[in-house]
Amino acid sequence: MTIQPIKKYLFLVFALLFITTGCKEEPEEPIISTFYLIRHAEKDRSNSENTDPELNQDGLNRALRWAEVFDPVELDAIYSTNYERTTMTAAPVSIKKEIEVEFYDPGAVDIESFKETHKGHNVLIVGHSNTTPVFVNQLLGEEKYLQMEDDDNGSLFVVRFINDKTTDFRLKMD
Repeated sequence: MTIQPIKKYLFLVFALLFITTGCKEEPEEPIISTFYLIRHAEKDRSNSENTDPELNQDGLNRALRWAEVFDPVELDAIYSTNYERTTMTAAPVSIKKEIEVEFYDPGAVDIESFKETHKGHNVLIVGHSNTTPVFVNQLLGEEKYLQMEDDDNGSLFVVRFINDKTTDFRLKMD
């Protein structure tokens, strides 16, 4: 009878179908890392000798607005330089998100290690007019952004890594 060869043939067909369809690997989820970089809000300029001024009223209001801007954003970490104006800018976001601010030294960041540590994370970084664009450029691996104007307290730089692909943009909040 010919039933036995048909059974073998069907078994082989089903085995091949199982191998080709059942063992397909699911596509891997992309690893998305997003870095949000801002300069501190408006500082008190009433004492030109004060090297570590606090925010003025406009700056306090801007810091509160930043907290509203970042309200819908899931953050994993918040970094600030160790100055009154940067920590005061980060504070409302930190309080709202219940995330402790970590201090960083802009001149001592190992950028590759920083990116690896925060792979798959959303990170807010608060810096200065001369350090924020440098940090953005280091993340990008290119000299794209110049030092910020002294009155620019409303720029938001966003650098996103999706696996090995990088995108960036700059927004202005006033």
